[in-house]
Amino acid sequence: MSEQLINIDRMEHIAALFGSFDANIKLIENEYAVDVVSRGSELKVTGDPEQVSKACRVIDSLLSLINRGEALSDQNVRYCMSLVSEGSEEKVVALAGDCICITSRGKPVKPKTLGQKNYCSAIKKNTITIGVGPAGTGKTYLAVAMAVTAFRAHEVNRIILTRPAVEAGEKLGFLPGDLQQKVDPYLRPLYDALFDMLGSESYQKYVERGNIEVAPLAYMRGRTLDDSFIILDEAQNTSPEQMKMFLTRLGFNSKMVITGDVTQIDLPDGRRSGLKDVIKILRGIDDIAQIRFTGKDVVRHKLVQDIIKAYEKNEEDKRNR
Repeated sequence: MSEQLINIDRMEHIAALFGSFDANIKLIENEYAVDVVSRGSELKVTGDPEQVSKACRVIDSLLSLINRGEALSDQNVRYCMSLVSEGSEEKVVALAGDCICITSRGKPVKPKTLGQKNYCSAIKKNTITIGVGPAGTGKTYLAVAMAVTAFRAHEVNRIILTRPAVEAGEKLGFLPGDLQQKVDPYLRPLYDALFDMLGSESYQKYVERGNIEVAPLAYMRGRTLDDSFIILDEAQNTSPEQMKMFLTRLGFNSKMVITGDVTQIDLPDGRRSGLKDVIKILRGIDDIAQIRFTGKDVVRHKLVQDIIKAYEKNEEDKRNR
């Protein structure tokens, strides 16, 4: 049995560390089978020596985030644990203080993992950024946040969001309504992100002015997109021909972000994915960045991470067999 003391100068930091109903500390205690007790300005951590060491490193990492004004959540506590298990907890300080956008409700949008931070940095620095990774890693949401930031700073005049109109493994048949109503269900995730950033009134105003356009990929043919921030979502469902068509729409003073997950291809009859092709074809070209997300970058419910890991293990087992 080992015991280690951690001194904390400010009582409000202890409250922030423990979290609501001590939820943060309970996560650490359950993960490392240790006991954490607060005594005045000291924390006492007891348990197996190796596990106590890991728990203390997690607590130190979390305190460094608190010192930089970050609010703790289940997600960043678990992320600090994963960094400690890799021996790279010093990187956690890189996550503090990076606000890329403010939503319509005044909530700051920040990268929550190192993968997300690299993604946002790549979008700032490069004309074309390709973000590939599993569901829940913030690929679309952060791209929309970066687009809104560029638009508010008058770096671009338009935001154009597009995705291929491909059904996810089921046939919906003929949809009622006019053309816009028919394509709306496919574009709903893009609307949700824009409403969150701008609010519905501002969104409608910009759409009427032509500053924001949400359209199926088929509408991009024959256009040159200048002074625009263009996001192609669900790019794994493009054909190679559609991907080439999209990339060649790039105009002057524009940025493109392409997002997708190569494990969720819904193309019929085993057709090749344009995203898989473009990852190979554009590798190593200046001003084009490729960012790979992993299960550790998932910022949804913890079970989403577990589900993704289970599917990855299943695929690996199939390959080995």
